Amino acid sequence: MKIIIITGLSGSGKSTAIAAFEDAGFYCVDNMPVELLPKFLELPIESDSEIAGLAFVMDLREKGFISKYKSIFESLKEKGHDFKILFLEASDEILLQRYSQTRRHHPISQGKSLLDRIRTEQEQLKSLKIAADKIIDTSHFNVHDLKSVINDIAQKSKDLAPMRINILSFGFKYGIPHDADLIIDVRFLENPYFVPELKDLDGKTKEIKNYVLNNDETRIFLKKYLDLLDYLIPLYEKEGKTYLTIAVGCTGGRHRSVTIAQYIFEHIIKQESQIIITHRDIDL
Repeated sequence: MKIIIITGLSGSGKSTAIAAFEDAGFYCVDNMPVELLPKFLELPIESDSEIAGLAFVMDLREKGFISKYKSIFESLKEKGHDFKILFLEASDEILLQRYSQTRRHHPISQGKSLLDRIRTEQEQLKSLKIAADKIIDTSHFNVHDLKSVINDIAQKSKDLAPMRINILSFGFKYGIPHDADLIIDVRFLENPYFVPELKDLDGKTKEIKNYVLNNDETRIFLKKYLDLLDYLIPLYEKEGKTYLTIAVGCTGGRHRSVTIAQYIFEHIIKQESQIIITHRDIDL
């Protein structure tokens, strides 16, 4: 399993980096004590195929980090663990500016001024920076820039987790789902609610499926919409999106939306394994 050690200067963006790794499907731990790392790696986490890798932030917040990390890292490599060290830094001017904006305390206590503490930290981390596999200077990065760089690193992981897709049917009368990424309104289709013998059935029954799907407008719509989804889903995966919710709505969320959502689900599951379907309002 891919293991990333995130370290570097305080204020260089390590919290943003680990959040980006988490979004990419990594199991993440911030401020991980280096002595606990060998024990942590003995846990059976690798059996979970949905985890893209492991990412840990380790830095001078742990008082014994500098004196212990080298021997522990060497021991792990001897045991066959494959991990990369990602070192983040920024210029003195930028670090001073960021600390001024956030008013956080610097983990280094020595030094009369903040600049003294920043330079002490740079000196203490010099050997670790030399040993790092990748160094990122975040001086001219905003949050989105850094997340983009981290996502590129995560994308190259051989264990990258697949995007999870949720197909959701709902009724507009009960409100639009807030977590939806794509919403399609199928209220233009003929409504079986107004057919007396179909009114009390739902979209999972054979009768409702036949009524909704055996219609020229439905066939044309499904062909066009599924073509669009076939085009979009790989692009979302390439961009690093970890979750995608496709919502299908009709008036009450019991007939048309359920049938169409089920049809979309059955189409996508042929190409995507991480997919579920939810009928939010079918019993309302």
